Amino acid sequence: MRDQWKSSYLFGSNGDFIEELYELYLENPENIDSKWRSYFDSIQDGSTRDVNHNDIKEKFTILTSNPLALAGGSEVMSSAQTAVYGLIASYRTFGHKFAKLDPLEREIIERPAELDYKTYGLANELENEFFNDYDLRRAKKAKLKDIIAQYESIYCGSAAFEFTYISELAEQEWIRNYIEENYPKFKLDNAEKKQILQKLTEADGLERFLHTKYVGQKRFSLEGGDSLIPLLDRVITKAADNGVNDVCLGMAHRGRLNTLVNIAGKAPQKLIDEFDGNYPHYDFVTSGDVKYHKGYACEYTTVNGKKVNTSLAYNPSHLEVVNPVVQGIVRAKQDRLHDNKNQVMGVLIHGDSALIGLGTNQAVYNMSETRAYGGLGLIHIVVNNQVGFTTSRRNDNRSSRYCTDIGKMVESPVIHVNADDLRAVAFAADFAIDFRHKYARDIMIDLVCFRRHGHNESDDPTLTQPLMYVKVKQHPGTRSLYAKQLIAEGVITEADEKELVDNYRSSFAKGEHVAKDKMKPLPRYFIDVKAMLKAKWTDEVKTKVSKKKLAELAEKVTRKPDGDFKLHPTVNKLVDTRIAMAAGNQPVDYGMAETLAYAALLDEGISIRLTGEDICRGTFTHRHAAWHDMNRKRLSEGIYYPLNNAKNNSYFEIYDSILNEEGVLGFEYGYSLEAVPSLVLWEAQFGDFANGAQVMIDQFIVSGEAKWGNLSRLVLMLPHGYEGQGPEHSSARLERFLQLAAENNIQVVMPSNSAQMFHLLRRQVKGNYVKPLVVFMSKKLLRFKDALSHVDELTEGSFKFVIGDEVAKKTAERVILCGGPVYYDLVKARADYKLEDKVAIIRVEQLYPFPTEFIKAELAKYTKAKVFMWAQEEPYNQGAWLQIREDLDNCLDGKGRFVSATRPRAAAPACGSTHMHNEQLQDLLATAFGKK
Repeated sequence: MRDQWKSSYLFGSNGDFIEELYELYLENPENIDSKWRSYFDSIQDGSTRDVNHNDIKEKFTILTSNPLALAGGSEVMSSAQTAVYGLIASYRTFGHKFAKLDPLEREIIERPAELDYKTYGLANELENEFFNDYDLRRAKKAKLKDIIAQYESIYCGSAAFEFTYISELAEQEWIRNYIEENYPKFKLDNAEKKQILQKLTEADGLERFLHTKYVGQKRFSLEGGDSLIPLLDRVITKAADNGVNDVCLGMAHRGRLNTLVNIAGKAPQKLIDEFDGNYPHYDFVTSGDVKYHKGYACEYTTVNGKKVNTSLAYNPSHLEVVNPVVQGIVRAKQDRLHDNKNQVMGVLIHGDSALIGLGTNQAVYNMSETRAYGGLGLIHIVVNNQVGFTTSRRNDNRSSRYCTDIGKMVESPVIHVNADDLRAVAFAADFAIDFRHKYARDIMIDLVCFRRHGHNESDDPTLTQPLMYVKVKQHPGTRSLYAKQLIAEGVITEADEKELVDNYRSSFAKGEHVAKDKMKPLPRYFIDVKAMLKAKWTDEVKTKVSKKKLAELAEKVTRKPDGDFKLHPTVNKLVDTRIAMAAGNQPVDYGMAETLAYAALLDEGISIRLTGEDICRGTFTHRHAAWHDMNRKRLSEGIYYPLNNAKNNSYFEIYDSILNEEGVLGFEYGYSLEAVPSLVLWEAQFGDFANGAQVMIDQFIVSGEAKWGNLSRLVLMLPHGYEGQGPEHSSARLERFLQLAAENNIQVVMPSNSAQMFHLLRRQVKGNYVKPLVVFMSKKLLRFKDALSHVDELTEGSFKFVIGDEVAKKTAERVILCGGPVYYDLVKARADYKLEDKVAIIRVEQLYPFPTEFIKAELAKYTKAKVFMWAQEEPYNQGAWLQIREDLDNCLDGKGRFVSATRPRAAAPACGSTHMHNEQLQDLLATAFGKK
């Protein structure tokens, strides 16, 4: 209870105002308004003394810290007005506890003690007058019973508001004033009421049509939550009035079909065709997906005539994993707009159980106000049907009072609203948009409704929620209630109501929208994808850079800041080393090769975005894309990004990410969908951290094109390599990515030198072949001298899918193929065994798509070879071997088979003992060279 007084009238912006008034009062009571004079009289002891501000604050704090003590008769606590202020504060903080939010009215809510005037010693004060606000600039006198009625109607009706936990008092005050000044007088005109009824009719009509014609087919009905459709319509309309012209929606399956048709503009005929089993086919959509996972986009015309591009993102069955993807889509669109970012807005539609149950949403909120991921405020809407599949008990579903409590981690305001009260629903929409427009922060609308059927239409909910479904059966439906209300108000007639239903039913049966000109379909892509769809992974891509241009770029990315900017000694030395690399005096390491690749792309007008845990410096201290001033005084200054010097009508963004792989990788995937001409890269701190983002990899990155036609160039940089450091941080699980590889869906690469990295990164974005790229980046090779390249290898050549052996003779009797850093172990072992004439070592740089023809060409050089070996540093049951051995055998055209040299089968990715690690390495090397 004590925390509620922190928001009293004595604190925040009112404090100085009250002190000034008190000073005037002490000079002459007639100087101030009578209501203030009465108040100060009540706390003065009658004497006149100098103003002591600390004494005032202490006195006021005592008066408001515990109004419950008033009942004890304390002389200091004798002011009933102060107790009234306490009651008002409680309504603002705890009014939601007594709100009438459940359309099913399943429980009788008992008045909480915080909202009982008797708790404050006011049992005999109902007919007495008090100020009705502790913001005395707005206060008026009223009887206590009327003050109670005033605040009860605002905070305990069919809408409830949570905001008093917001630490920015000015923001909290704005919300309080917005609610208390606007909600009591908020009215819908007849046109707005008719529009709401129209959208309710569309929501209800679609479900009834499908329920009648396609009995038992899954559709994850919106019935019971029909108010979502008029709510979304109002949100889009209000957003358009605030300058938004692009709304990106993300949601799971509950009500998705309804939203697709009635908000995102999908033609009813397309949906009917899908229910009939007639799915459209596209050249690059090989598997397709079920109808309630699909997305769509339209130009949505609001009732005010404004046009808004409205899209619903594709989403798999993993409930709300699409949310960070939508965040990424929104941010990418905003980044393109530069100074007009407010034109793009994201809306996430949650289920009550999924919202608080899925860790994805913690990441979404955590990212919401960061530099890397913030999107000027998302509108969160919870379709709160008060049950999750079969779980409805609150102490089974969550530990907090509300599913929306997760939003409090970023102090997001929450509007709880009874879905049957469409006036309150409309106010929630207006409030949410106005808040977002002013503060560019997330806000949540908790639409409390119910679920008419089971989790799906073949599920029987009475098995697990028998009492709830007695109430559900009795509920006539939101549309029915609202239509009767409008008929009673004289807004429409019964004939009008019937005409609305008949028109929608007739239009839907014809496969048409009832308002054909209100939702114009938008093209799937705003770029020409024809060349991309025709491209092959073998196409030649020019990635080299002229010596003159490379020298120019090298100067830009090694240019030290002017003035008193002080570099860390390590960074200063690194910059000097990079200058030497560019001059050809030292070989180019991975960090410099990568930097030059980015610089060349930026110079060519291609934008770049890089994120990951510690990506600015690089987990292994190899990148140093952000230089920090050792003299800086504040965190917000003194960071220098040398790659910005290379920009040419392009942008460069690099951010250290939050520590959540699933959310961040989902975000970057979404970003890459809207930034296909750009290079978007996510780097894992260690390759095995991709485990935490597996759902994003499985459901979006590797299958998004096959299911939905999504095109992405996203790069996953996964540090990988066995260095005796234990089971974690050795393996990026190469075998998993190869298992997921099919239909040319991704590229899996293990570059073995720095020049390969340079050409690979440039190839990814300069060619027309648009696929996600997974790079298994060796930690060992970042500075390993044999893996470094001369600067001339950047100005000549291109990425090589296979690198042949330049040492072995044609007399070789054994050919070893390998990938990654184990190549250098093999080369050393061959020299130790003195087998240069007998053994050839070929590097397979790209493991998928598998470069069969390139390998065949290399193998053809060794006509005397009898033994063909695949060597890898991973265990036998991991790594590439079991995934590619048939591909390897195919390279021999039936003239033999490959055998393997690996570490032993293992449950963990690597051993924890350095001694065991080295033993296993020697064993696999001995096996590779036939010495064991």
